[in-house]
Amino acid sequence: MRTFVLTIIYFITGSLSVFLQNQPSFLPELAAKASIIPVLLILFILNINLNDDKQHKLIFMGLVFSWAGDIILEFSDRNELLFAAGLLSFMMAQLLYMTVFFKTQGKNALFENRNYLFIPIIIYGAGLLLFLYKDLGGMRIPVIIYSVAILSMLLSAVNRIEKVNRLSFYLVLTGAILFVFSDSCIAINKFRYPFRFSGILIMSTYIIAQYLIVTGYIKQFSVKFK
Repeated sequence: MRTFVLTIIYFITGSLSVFLQNQPSFLPELAAKASIIPVLLILFILNINLNDDKQHKLIFMGLVFSWAGDIILEFSDRNELLFAAGLLSFMMAQLLYMTVFFKTQGKNALFENRNYLFIPIIIYGAGLLLFLYKDLGGMRIPVIIYSVAILSMLLSAVNRIEKVNRLSFYLVLTGAILFVFSDSCIAINKFRYPFRFSGILIMSTYIIAQYLIVTGYIKQFSVKFK
């Protein structure tokens, strides 16, 4: 019941952050966006005992870095240094998620019988970087490094396929895919082709992505929420 209430609050808060984009007053949007991840952190703590496993703490810290990235990027519209700082915060989140997913006990199918799954992810990443490359300017190296990090996170989510129950696998995988999609839209909108309703698309997919990753991870250990 508590998780259901927090889920409703989470998506209401997320919807507010989307609705308040590009409003004359900056503070309401900032407040709404800064409230999204804390709600998810509470949901996580209610369903996972952080002291049970070190990996739980890594997921928790991944959410904290995501929260920091959300706030930093709100101030980064015309400041490459702040954008790089936000990128670094999210890269830390990706690396933490990746570490947890790869360290999940079980068969590493991606490196054994399913290594063909590398191919579409590598092709996608290389294609996106080639598309953006000439427009990245001074952000070229940071964007390339971040791209490697988030695609590695996606690969680690794929690698859970024979380690966890099916529901947990598909929730986390869908979340990881949406995270990659959201960040791809950020890069395209910022560096190559600003498009209409980009903010709505970016935030909507990001909000869903984080929720699916967290709830999918929880489902790995329990099929019931509190």
